[in-house]
Amino acid sequence: MYSMNRFIPLVFLFAMNFTYGEILKVEIDGVIDPITAEFIGESVMEAEQSEAEFLLILMQTPGGLGISMQEIIQTILNSKVPIVCYVSPRGAHAASAGFFILLSADVAAMAPGTNTGAAHPVFPFGMENEIMLEKVKNDAVANLRSIVKVRKRNYELAEKGVLESKSYTSQEALDGGLIDLIAEDEEELLEKLEGLEITRFDGTTQVLSVKNQPIRLVEMNLRQEILSSIADPNLALILGVIGVLGLYLEFTHPGLIVRGVVGGISLLLALLGFSFLPVNLIGLLLIFLAIGLFIAEVKVQGFGILGFGGIVAMILGILFLIDSPYPQLRISLIIAASVAIPFAIIFIFLLRLVIKSFQSKVTTGEEGMVGEIGVARTVITPREGTVFIGGELWRATSRQEIPKGARVRVIRAKNLYIEVEAIESTNAGNRG
Repeated sequence: MYSMNRFIPLVFLFAMNFTYGEILKVEIDGVIDPITAEFIGESVMEAEQSEAEFLLILMQTPGGLGISMQEIIQTILNSKVPIVCYVSPRGAHAASAGFFILLSADVAAMAPGTNTGAAHPVFPFGMENEIMLEKVKNDAVANLRSIVKVRKRNYELAEKGVLESKSYTSQEALDGGLIDLIAEDEEELLEKLEGLEITRFDGTTQVLSVKNQPIRLVEMNLRQEILSSIADPNLALILGVIGVLGLYLEFTHPGLIVRGVVGGISLLLALLGFSFLPVNLIGLLLIFLAIGLFIAEVKVQGFGILGFGGIVAMILGILFLIDSPYPQLRISLIIAASVAIPFAIIFIFLLRLVIKSFQSKVTTGEEGMVGEIGVARTVITPREGTVFIGGELWRATSRQEIPKGARVRVIRAKNLYIEVEAIESTNAGNRG
């Protein structure tokens, strides 16, 4: 018999022949915003955990928020796996924030017919302060200088892209030393990356291996897709207009309800799209709005519209509430709906019972006597008298004298005395 130890090296070699890494790919098409930064961060984390060969970022963007750009650049520079950034397809561009991200990658590539640059910082809505703009510009140039010198790219051309808003074609960027290569398509890019030796930001070198490597596309989760759609400036503007108009119409012509519900939710989503408030704060406000809509559903009889709006607001609020870079720590749509819908039903049901109990007539104690009808057993004067009510005799008074045998109604009860008033015999029967 052969010892099992002799088979261990064979098993190890067999596993080595059939075990290889992978290439992760993400696609960025649109404005650079907090959702994009979160998505890139998660993708890099996943590439590190799976020990991928490298992460390929296909990018076309007009630019975006500076703070989101900085977050992406920091993620790229600290990544344990190489980052390849490829501006594609033909006609695409990596402007403004995309220019910085492209230059920060381990490998910067562009397709023919693409361009990059035009990275001069601007303020939203044209609210430019000269001193603040100068500070932001100097910070951007210093940041760019720290990146391109380590990546060994042409700092002079890169600086002109910021200070003079210069834009470069793919060929100009290659000839000027801003990027590493030009590739017609993704297939040609992978061929050129095979065996390419790169220098990481920390100074270490690595040879890329592409042959026989599987390529896996990493996509945004549902939460990120919703947030990314809302973060689109065009949609955010439309939501803002709908929100303001809906609330205005509801306040000036109350009663339709739908306008107020849609307006409130739309306005909060617009604030998220304009990045005026953090994502998790918007989530908290949506949850408060949902509770307010549930209360309004009971108080004003919203015919289910307010309740439905509250459920939508609560689901969105729960989804936005937890803003964690780890997917397993965030709340899924199924869980959000599973919590929001039962909560809405139970909350509205219990609230109806509470309001009904407050509105119902008191039937016990002295307060329970008010409204009861009985018969005067004696003449009732402002000072004394006796009334038979509910099988009991009560000492009673009245503001006007009431004859014996008349029907009376209790209008006040205090300290075992009741005050009554005479009623017509046709108004009610004797309840005594």
